[in-house]
Amino acid sequence: MKSHAGKTADPSMPDGAPALPRESVLPREYVTLLNSEFELCWAGGDRLLDEICRYAMAPGGKLLRPILLLESAVAAGGRAADVLPAAVGTECGHVASLVHDDIIDGDDTRRGRPAVHRAHGRDNAIIAGDALIFFLFRCLADCRATGVGDDRIVSALRVVAQAGYDMCHGQSLEAEVCGDLSCDAETYLEMIRLKTAAFFRAACQSGAILGGGSAEAVRVLGAYGDHLGAAFQIHDDLLAYDSTPEQTGKSAVSDIRNRRLTLPVILAYETGSAADRRTLEDVLHGVQNDTIDEDAAFRAVHRVLERTGALEASRGRARWHSSRAREQLAVLPSSPSADRLAHVARLAVTRDR
Repeated sequence: MKSHAGKTADPSMPDGAPALPRESVLPREYVTLLNSEFELCWAGGDRLLDEICRYAMAPGGKLLRPILLLESAVAAGGRAADVLPAAVGTECGHVASLVHDDIIDGDDTRRGRPAVHRAHGRDNAIIAGDALIFFLFRCLADCRATGVGDDRIVSALRVVAQAGYDMCHGQSLEAEVCGDLSCDAETYLEMIRLKTAAFFRAACQSGAILGGGSAEAVRVLGAYGDHLGAAFQIHDDLLAYDSTPEQTGKSAVSDIRNRRLTLPVILAYETGSAADRRTLEDVLHGVQNDTIDEDAAFRAVHRVLERTGALEASRGRARWHSSRAREQLAVLPSSPSADRLAHVARLAVTRDR
């Protein structure tokens, strides 16, 4: 694997990224730049691992985490070109977690095509995921070539490593409460703070650190990332009910098949009638014992979530976290990057994929 991040970036790249088109999620120039870097990382590699990593990284997803890193660096007073290697590495780390998640969950589709373990086999997928994690740390170190000081690189490494450790705790907690309808909303929120928000927080904080931001900017952007991650995950849980598999590129029944508790299910069980609670219990029991069709189980759960108002209550919680994320940015100097970070927080709870 070859890391070209930081070598192809234009040092004259302006501190503020281009204006965000109204219909677009992210600045197109950043997306184009990142996709070019991803292609270069494994260009010319003819080994199986190179092929699998290329497959895992393309087609690109939302690129949300690397964009957050770039925008946070600029919002904190730095330059996007200086932190580009770290942005590339951040997406590699995220994709690695998806590769491993799909294996754990038994999901066969990712981004509208066969998941890595379906295309290349389980063992090869595990190795590729591991390789992408290590490549993340190498990319962070590559920021030396763009002029970032060693002390800032070490600080960023610690933030990212802690996020990875938190994510493992979150994944373990999710397995611990799997199918346990006595799990409460606070436990769920702690789980997503560890499993999902940790990487949002790390992307924002490491961008601010590598970009030379103040301790206050690092703190504020970390809080922004925490709330953004919570809003994103709650909304992600809702997409199974609000969007189609064609829109999301993944199975709508994955959560139910894996007896994975999401906020609407937890709220429905807490507030629903005895009949509603019994329906949820019967569905999870049936899925566990393979005595109920997955699609029938999904429809039964969907009806309970609608009837109890759990879907709308969950949407409200996601919107609250989105609002709190935007509030954090008020401390930062006004800038196009800060405006775009606020836009991402709004988009996190309005997207359909």
